[in-house]
Amino acid sequence: MSRLHDFIDEAGIFFLATEDGNQPKIRPLGAHVEMGGKEYFTVGDFKPVYRQMAENPLVEIAAFTSSDRKWLRYTGRAVFEDNDEVREKIFEALPHLRAAYSPESGRKMMIFTLEDSVARIIDMAGNEEII
Repeated sequence: MSRLHDFIDEAGIFFLATEDGNQPKIRPLGAHVEMGGKEYFTVGDFKPVYRQMAENPLVEIAAFTSSDRKWLRYTGRAVFEDNDEVREKIFEALPHLRAAYSPESGRKMMIFTLEDSVARIIDMAGNEEII
């Protein structure tokens, strides 16, 4: 998992693709953390992306690193966990999110991992590394 985590860290911003009915949806994200051999991501419980993932948990995460011109395709089934330890680690890394997901806001940061997943790093020639 650390290879996956390091790639996403280097990219900085990654993209999460979901489905809304028969329409694909993609959005940029930045919050992620590795703990206990798992890569964790977040979305807000009040956002359409959370509803979309609840209805169809099959998602894809994509990222691109300009230094070596490689991209990541990480596909799998999103599984939500109520994990305060992960949530706190994300708040430590991105303190501005604490106010957005405080008890006063009424919003909750939802934590998820991908199961039944495959991560591929692909270069511009089409060579693929499965991690």
